[in-house]
Amino acid sequence: MIATDLTQLIPSDFPDNARVWVYQCSRAFIEKEAIEVNEQLHHFYAGWQTHGSPVKGWAGLLFRQFVVIMADENYEKVSGCSTDSSVRVIKSLERQYDVNFFDRMMITFLVKGKSEMLPFGQVQYAIDKGYIDGDTLLFNNVVHDKGELLSKWLVPLKESWLAARVSFEAPSV
Repeated sequence: MIATDLTQLIPSDFPDNARVWVYQCSRAFIEKEAIEVNEQLHHFYAGWQTHGSPVKGWAGLLFRQFVVIMADENYEKVSGCSTDSSVRVIKSLERQYDVNFFDRMMITFLVKGKSEMLPFGQVQYAIDKGYIDGDTLLFNNVVHDKGELLSKWLVPLKESWLAARVSFEAPSV
């Protein structure tokens, strides 16, 4: 069962306006891989710098499928080069584990306590068949900061960006 209380998973010493990047993996990592990924992410953010100054950052694998990177820009603004270094880490994980973090056509939902991915083009079919509905939680990976991560990352489908692109009405026979 997946816990949806993100406050237990995200460091509390970052302000709500801390910048966030969410990378959705094409599959969940097994436990051994998840430990390795978290070690690599820790190594990354422990040495993360912008223009030679340390970034107050954090990164972690959540729900074994999402890499979340966070930076408190109240200390140092994250530059383009610093952002590039975080993307290099993600690309390295892709190569190492033969996964994809950049497929924006896959949508992930929380179904019966587990993360379930659907191709964007199959979401309406899943609604029509009753697999998901407007109350099904969607991982909204377009959040921008810690406050949004805590309050808008897991949202009911009917309250998400995707709601305008689907119909919750029963298909006519």
